[in-house]
Amino acid sequence: MDEAGRGALAGPVVAAAYMFLWEKIEIPGLDDSKKLTRTRREDLFQLLTNGKVGRWGVGEASIEEIEKHNILVASQIAMGRALEALGDAEGVVLVDGLPAKHLGREHVAVKGGDGKCPSIAAASIVAKVSRDRTLLRFGELYPVYGFSSNCGYGTAKHLRALQDHGPCPIHRRSFLPVGSATLPGLDEHAKRR
Repeated sequence: MDEAGRGALAGPVVAAAYMFLWEKIEIPGLDDSKKLTRTRREDLFQLLTNGKVGRWGVGEASIEEIEKHNILVASQIAMGRALEALGDAEGVVLVDGLPAKHLGREHVAVKGGDGKCPSIAAASIVAKVSRDRTLLRFGELYPVYGFSSNCGYGTAKHLRALQDHGPCPIHRRSFLPVGSATLPGLDEHAKRR
């Protein structure tokens, strides 16, 4: 399993759990979602979610949960929901990165797992595409922030919109620079991006 959106300034954090239907499957081009183009991620997402290759579950933690707990705990809450959505899955749960002590299930943390383990790479793609689609919908509601292109991450254009318009309801107000959007110095932060 893997998550998407931990470092974003807006939107939920989304996790996915993925289990291939058989061992030793090879999917050409399967890799860490961050290393793939949007088009390639979409193509792989279609293949991974057609029901012939594997089973998956997606879970998310809301902006309110991120603000209440913190992004790390919220990511692990989303992971737990992804496992629930996956359903009855036996075997070892592999998690990208560090141990997920709030997951509520035994697991093995694999540092850099989205580039090493096919099931984690698949989960990273399912999580990223699912989250990107959510941010595209938010982009229609709040077009000034450019969510359709930045997916909630802190690009210079997004930071400028924060300075000019302040945060919208899907911004994570505890994250800098969202919480300081009206403070002087945001211009300098935007230039460094």
